[in-house]
Amino acid sequence: MRDYLGDALAETREDLTYRPRVQARRRPVPRTVRRAVPLVAAALVAVLAADVVVLGDLSKRQAQVAEPRRAVGKSDVASRRDAGYVAAEGTLPVAPTQAQVAPFTTLRAPHLFVVAPRRLSDTAVHRVAASKGVKAVEVVDAADVMMGGKRIQTMGVNPSTFRAYTPRSTARSDALWNSIAGGDVAVSFTLGSDGGVALGSTLDTGSRKLRVGAYATMGMGMINAVVSQDVARSLGVPERNAMVVSAPGVDSTRLRLRLLKVLPKGSQVALINPVLTPPAKARRTTSWPAGSFMTTDQLKVMLAAAVSKLGRPYVWGAEGPDTFDCSGLVQWAFAQAGVRMPRVTHQQWVTGPQVPLAQAQPGDLIFWRNDPTNPGYISHVAIYWGNGKMLQAPHTGDVVKFSPVYTRNLAGVVRVSPAVAAQVH
Repeated sequence: MRDYLGDALAETREDLTYRPRVQARRRPVPRTVRRAVPLVAAALVAVLAADVVVLGDLSKRQAQVAEPRRAVGKSDVASRRDAGYVAAEGTLPVAPTQAQVAPFTTLRAPHLFVVAPRRLSDTAVHRVAASKGVKAVEVVDAADVMMGGKRIQTMGVNPSTFRAYTPRSTARSDALWNSIAGGDVAVSFTLGSDGGVALGSTLDTGSRKLRVGAYATMGMGMINAVVSQDVARSLGVPERNAMVVSAPGVDSTRLRLRLLKVLPKGSQVALINPVLTPPAKARRTTSWPAGSFMTTDQLKVMLAAAVSKLGRPYVWGAEGPDTFDCSGLVQWAFAQAGVRMPRVTHQQWVTGPQVPLAQAQPGDLIFWRNDPTNPGYISHVAIYWGNGKMLQAPHTGDVVKFSPVYTRNLAGVVRVSPAVAAQVH
């Protein structure tokens, strides 16, 4: 799975392609910044605690770091599974008296993510902040940046203020935010484990090299890298072109439409926590209206499309037709049957009702929570094939293949409703 751009905004991507204007005496924009792009947030739940964990090898698939590090056993990981982040050796807790960032004081739940084709003016920010139901906004920098040969969705933040919009344990970890303020990059666990980006390694951006200081959850599935604004701007990331909006208790879908009216032309607004119609909240498939699910013909087309990609390589962030990651394979296969699926696993998780594994049918989706830095995060998806088998794109170094269904870290099974999938999309 990749924490990547949701397709909800993909069709407007070309409209948002531009090169940030270079001011006098400023460094030219590096080619590593491909474009400023809309970032789509997935529905994420993060349950984290503690401050810092130093790990040597979190998974069998993770590349070894050149620096020698203390090996940590499974019991260590289990006892610290609620850590705010997992850090490479050398990223150590900083005493409060030495903190470079302001202390954690409060949490602000993120609900919407705004991205504009240019710098957001103070007037635009004020209009959003003054909209009915909006409690707080945080202005950030956002773009796709080439790091280590990968196009990574990157956010440049003020560590002292942005921390309030992340899950509690991430927010309260001074060590994490000091690491980011000090010039490190924090990447998502899925980018590390599935994308092969090792803790403590160095990512070459062309203009500078960044040390991977930590795996950390920011509570936004599409964000795969977080750096300080100083670092972001040294990479050529556009300044103040995005913002996170906190609006608890407000219908996010309606608020999104209101914000689009006060934002600059070409701006996009995405739901971080998607608001679904009442049928999507039904707990049993029998309570859904007739015609809510895929037809037999649609299922046959989708499954035939998926199996036609057997043996194709897993590539983090790929969405076909020749290479795939886990959610990319799902989106591509369903698209062949005319079903408009969202791009990331956390969005795919809410495309229909959950069903017991014992009642799974071919074409249902199976999800897992494998991220030790964020036990609530949906990090992998596969297509149920029947008879205890599934079709999946597993991880870097593997290929699309059939596998036995396993239940370790199983989150659940979802029966896709095309109408709901299109809404989440």
